[in-house]
Amino acid sequence: MDYALESLIKIVIVLGAVITAVAYVVLAERKVSAYIQNRLGPNRVGPWGLLQPLADGLKFITKEDVIPNHVNKPVYLIAPAAILIPALMGFAVVPFGDVLNVMGREVALVIANLDIGVLYVLALSSLGVYGVVLGGWASNNKYALMGGIRASAQMISYELSLGLSLIGVLMISGTLRLTDVVNLQAGTQLFGILPAWFVFTQPVACILFIVSVFAETNRLPFDLPEAEQELVAGYHAEYSSMKFAMFFMAEYAHMITASALIATLFFGGWHLPGLDPADDSLGVSILKVLVFSVKTAFFLFVFIWVRWTVPRFRYDQVMRLGWKYLLPIALANVFVTGLVLTLMR
Repeated sequence: MDYALESLIKIVIVLGAVITAVAYVVLAERKVSAYIQNRLGPNRVGPWGLLQPLADGLKFITKEDVIPNHVNKPVYLIAPAAILIPALMGFAVVPFGDVLNVMGREVALVIANLDIGVLYVLALSSLGVYGVVLGGWASNNKYALMGGIRASAQMISYELSLGLSLIGVLMISGTLRLTDVVNLQAGTQLFGILPAWFVFTQPVACILFIVSVFAETNRLPFDLPEAEQELVAGYHAEYSSMKFAMFFMAEYAHMITASALIATLFFGGWHLPGLDPADDSLGVSILKVLVFSVKTAFFLFVFIWVRWTVPRFRYDQVMRLGWKYLLPIALANVFVTGLVLTLMR
């Protein structure tokens, strides 16, 4: 019972934090894009525009919910949940800290410390495309359908590179548990100067993973499923009110999970050079959570920065990059990693 209650409390806290973060990442995107384009951005609702996400949420809730007559209604209604739920579930296995001592009890700062954590994340990331495809098909709109088809083709192309980019990390760590992967990155290496982060031992895998998650989250320059100049709004063209908001929230929830995974797998998670990995005092435990949060926030900024800097690829360029470049490089990285590990034995 204690374990169930502990898990429920962690689920409520993490879910609330992720949904709140989704709202404020949207605000951050609008602020950063405004800065890049030399304008002000949201600054009217609350001090410095900080209450803008609340106003946007109220707008979506009170907006008229229009369901076109020509849609396949059951599938049309299921699609937004089919993309949002996997996006929120992905964070369940991501450790956002070490342990926290609460009234003499050690609480692991992860909802579910699964032995197959990496496989769980990959499985959920591939499920998200079903919501996009179903939404595009059920809308009975040729532009929405084309967006859904593009999403499925893009997911297949980059899911391979995404999975293969992690093989090198898993070969070195010998585990699928994300907490163990993080703990293996504690301390220093290379003459005691650089941290023992996998970005230094697997730099090619890190770049491949980052590019692949950009494609998996349908962010520019890989937002071909939306491509408003070509497809009006893509797979969610026929959606309004909270159903549209659910598609919108899913994209940013995917971004948060992807940023957290980049920090976890390649940049040491909650570890920081000079921070004792074995220290589980309250202050250090909170500091580790802050370290993880700052790393995740940095990669969220990278997502936003790239969106407003790099122009959209053409569809043939997206396919060529995935199949002719990323996939062979990922396979070569696995081969070289295996060869090096064999020679070091």
